[in-house]
Amino acid sequence: MTQAEGQAPTRSRTYSWSDPAATVAALGNRPGAAVLTAIADGELPPPPIMATLGIEGVLFEPGRAVFCLVPDEMHYNPLGSVHGGVIATLLDSAAGCAVHSVLPAHMAYTSIDLTTKYLRPVTADTGRVTAEGKILSRGIRTALAEARLTDDDGRLLAHATSTCLLFPLGPPGDPNGRG
Repeated sequence: MTQAEGQAPTRSRTYSWSDPAATVAALGNRPGAAVLTAIADGELPPPPIMATLGIEGVLFEPGRAVFCLVPDEMHYNPLGSVHGGVIATLLDSAAGCAVHSVLPAHMAYTSIDLTTKYLRPVTADTGRVTAEGKILSRGIRTALAEARLTDDDGRLLAHATSTCLLFPLGPPGDPNGRG
């Protein structure tokens, strides 16, 4: 196949990831903070989405999670800026992992909603961006977290809030729980 006249040259990207089964299995045996620490330390493989988008887990502590991303043109939408879905994924990861970091073993979460506000455009020229998630409130069945996306100068680029449903993990093979 030849390149059509006037089209930009194509680019390619190759990456690999580890089978996420070991990390999923650890959810039933370790508190959330221990799972996140094991991922950060390389003991457990990170979720494949991190390799797909180039997200780095930087810090996990109780009630707080920090991720970084260096925007690249592979993240772009047709307007030449980072697609809002990439930014939302980064913010959702930070908010969700902040919640995960306080859960005991045999507990899991899922996002009920994610409300995202985009405040500034993000491009490859923006440089490294940081998403910091923090828990705002935690109850028995739900938790509320926020995440802020900033550049290296501390400018707020986007903000999100997320409500997460908390639930017990079922035993292995239980159709009502991931175990």
